[in-house]
Amino acid sequence: MKKILLYSTLLGSLLFFSSCNEEELNLNSPNALTTDQFWGNPTDAELGVNSIYAMFYKDGLWSRWIFFRLDLTSDEGFSRSPWTELADWTRFNYVNYNFWEGNSVTYRDTYKAIFRCNQVLANVPGITFTDEARKESILAEAKFLRALHYFYAAELWENIPLVLEPSQPNDRPEQKTKTEIFAQVETDLNEAFEKLPTSWTGDNIGRPTKGAAKAMLAKLYMQQRKWSEAKLAMDYLISGQGISYSLVPNFKDNFTDVRENNAESVFEIQFGSQRLGGTDESANAAVSNTRAQFFAPRSIGWSDGQARHWLVGLFKEERNATGGLDERLRHTLFYPELQADFGDLTYGRTWQWDADEAWFRKGQRDYYRNNEDYYNQVNYRLIRYADVLLMYAEALNELGQTADAYQYVNTVRARANMAPLATAHPEIGTNHDLFLARLKKERVLELCGESVRWLDLKRWGDLETQAGVDAVAQRDPDFNNFIVGKTIRLPLPQSEVQNNPNVQQNTGY
Repeated sequence: MKKILLYSTLLGSLLFFSSCNEEELNLNSPNALTTDQFWGNPTDAELGVNSIYAMFYKDGLWSRWIFFRLDLTSDEGFSRSPWTELADWTRFNYVNYNFWEGNSVTYRDTYKAIFRCNQVLANVPGITFTDEARKESILAEAKFLRALHYFYAAELWENIPLVLEPSQPNDRPEQKTKTEIFAQVETDLNEAFEKLPTSWTGDNIGRPTKGAAKAMLAKLYMQQRKWSEAKLAMDYLISGQGISYSLVPNFKDNFTDVRENNAESVFEIQFGSQRLGGTDESANAAVSNTRAQFFAPRSIGWSDGQARHWLVGLFKEERNATGGLDERLRHTLFYPELQADFGDLTYGRTWQWDADEAWFRKGQRDYYRNNEDYYNQVNYRLIRYADVLLMYAEALNELGQTADAYQYVNTVRARANMAPLATAHPEIGTNHDLFLARLKKERVLELCGESVRWLDLKRWGDLETQAGVDAVAQRDPDFNNFIVGKTIRLPLPQSEVQNNPNVQQNTGY
């Protein structure tokens, strides 16, 4: 799919603007097509759906700034950036609601992606296909991707406009609640599941599958604490018709470009370094990930984001079955004792940073180079099977089936050569609260730095009371700025509120 996506940015301007000029509508030049002229054949449909994937490469989404919202705002990460406003937006100091890098660009790119989905869903049904199954799967891809973008938007801002048709300049869409947005996400994912294939081959690998749709449904239900529905969705991947996933033997293989789209990958964003352009809509626009440049240690990258040092201590709380350190620590973090513990240098250097510092290692390219840049080609594993197994255990625990939940945690622990949970922590037994407390740690040990922690904190209710926030603040002092009932969601960009009378600013802002 990396080859296919090289062409996806060519339609950027076409799929973001529609002409209102009658003279322009009558143009027949292939270099100046309007939306009315474009959607004519299956090739147009393929190009249209591919353009949705191109939105993953934009600054506001999975190329850069969304990681500041999901990883650095959580208690796993933080920012010491000399760019004060950028750092402030990771520590709940929201002053300028239109701050581009912290808020507005992610909002804009989210709705650009949704617009492209809506274009496909509105126009492809009228195109004649000889392969009707491909037509249906294109529509299913668009529904899956629309659901994905709305899911994260609802988790970030919560109360947002719901747009299901191609937008026009004068539209003033109505604001909906998070519950209403989630209802549409559920509809889209269920409809996508029916028409998506169980797998793809060749250049199409990387498109969503039935398993990806069920995994996203599980995430959706988990965030709503609909445990039975979440379990049912995950049954498909764990014991049902989608039982094709497994953990890869080498944990590191989930974070390099060597073994991408492997058996553990449920859905991953495809990145490449074939083009060295910017993140605009030009034909040379990059299809790469810039996270590594912003999250690398000082003098290697910009170091605008780094990991909290408490994570190192958590990894060292428990030894593995043979008395050694948890091997996952080695591939998760750069930290002062990395060389002493595992023999690894940090980008070819001995440790030259502070004794209480750490940086995220997953997805970084120190395994073959000594610096970073804006063109990281490593795919981002948005949903791993390990995440599914741990969510399944959590759902079982919430359903009163704690004893049954152990095996799924043990599967994840076993790859890291950690003893079975009952052996390492016999005090848990079938106690719901003790099991959940341990599971919270297990999710950090397995998924640290993979953009799940902010959602976890919200789902667990850890940010709903002052006592809960105070407990988080012991690990991350930035949470001393957190205001219960307010900063659990971002402010909407003020320009959106001012320009749309149907949108009200979020409570407390």
